[in-house]
Amino acid sequence: MVEIIDETGRFRRREALRLALSDLGDELGAADRELTVVLVGDDAIAALNRDHRGVEGPTDVLSYPLHEPDDVGMPQVRALGDVVVSLDTAKRQAREQGHAPWREVLLLAAHGLLHLLGFDHPDAAAWRPFEAAQQRVLALADARARSAASAVGPLP
Repeated sequence: MVEIIDETGRFRRREALRLALSDLGDELGAADRELTVVLVGDDAIAALNRDHRGVEGPTDVLSYPLHEPDDVGMPQVRALGDVVVSLDTAKRQAREQGHAPWREVLLLAAHGLLHLLGFDHPDAAAWRPFEAAQQRVLALADARARSAASAVGPLP
């Protein structure tokens, strides 16, 4: 289950994000796990970045897993954790990449999901699953959009 919390009140594609991220989670073997995506502005994520990572300024995405890979012997809980995405940074990055801001939010949420599943990207080889998941979430969102459009049928 994916829950979307929009603390900004600005994101209009929450259901598309929820469905695409749920589909991706299912494909990654996390169908029975819970995930919360919190959408914030740059000020909020900058405070989290400073307080939790000791890094000044905003970032695009932060992940807060409830279970770390080195938690050996600890019971695994149903909830994976939280992914926090800055809509302000996503908008800037989308403009730089030449795509819609909601697609950047999809990419960042998928990136955060992989971190919650225990992935990291210290080198180019470790970055490949992140790239694959990010491209897959876009494909899943596009497939759902096409399906919804075909269900409506041709407009008169």
